[in-house]
Amino acid sequence: MFRQIYIDVPRMCPLHPIFQQSVVRECFERMLFVWAARHPSSGYVQGINDLATPFFLVFLSEFVLEEDLETFHVSKLSKEQLRTVEADTFWCVSFLLENIQDNYTFEQPGIHLKVQDLKEVISVTDEQLYDHFDKHGVDFPSVLIPATIRLWDTYLSEKDGFSEFHTYVCAAFLRLWSKRLQSETDFQGIMILLQNLPTKNWTNEQICELTADAFSLMQVFSGSAKQHLNSSQLRHRNVHRH
Repeated sequence: MFRQIYIDVPRMCPLHPIFQQSVVRECFERMLFVWAARHPSSGYVQGINDLATPFFLVFLSEFVLEEDLETFHVSKLSKEQLRTVEADTFWCVSFLLENIQDNYTFEQPGIHLKVQDLKEVISVTDEQLYDHFDKHGVDFPSVLIPATIRLWDTYLSEKDGFSEFHTYVCAAFLRLWSKRLQSETDFQGIMILLQNLPTKNWTNEQICELTADAFSLMQVFSGSAKQHLNSSQLRHRNVHRH
């Protein structure tokens, strides 16, 4: 278990110098090892380390006033400050993973369930995009959404934010680029676009618009409204078959 952690930690965020510092790597090695030891059903799974990086930067910023976080030498912190950053990061990651641990267990049942939920939302709210993906064999698990500290903040403020709200954020994200995605005429074109969407310079404004649409979708698909939409979807598909 520790060997895999030891291999993965140096690879994380290669374009961000702060995560290449030895003192930071040691923090992540400790956090990931303790988390894995406390969760034997899943153990350590590649990618969990990436979930910790936004939290680490947020808590580090409490002690960094003027220097750029990207170039700050973490070894300048006192032992107590470093322990505080490490402990707060660990507990936030633990809280985040609490409701999505089945994403990391054998055969990843949680991921398969959420992918199916995402398909259902898109099939109802943007049927043309759903059919376009289906026609060209685009697999929904291949769709990635950029992780930002602002988005993480929203997830943590919502009950079951990552386990439930994330599905609607993904749906809102796909709907945002629907026309451009449908303009691509083959699998390769769609995947290249998905992997290179112009989100690098997104600000809080774009994230707020994305989460606002996601909230709207979540309200529509909750409770009786979801049952009504599922019934309408089933009738629509039956008409198509006949």
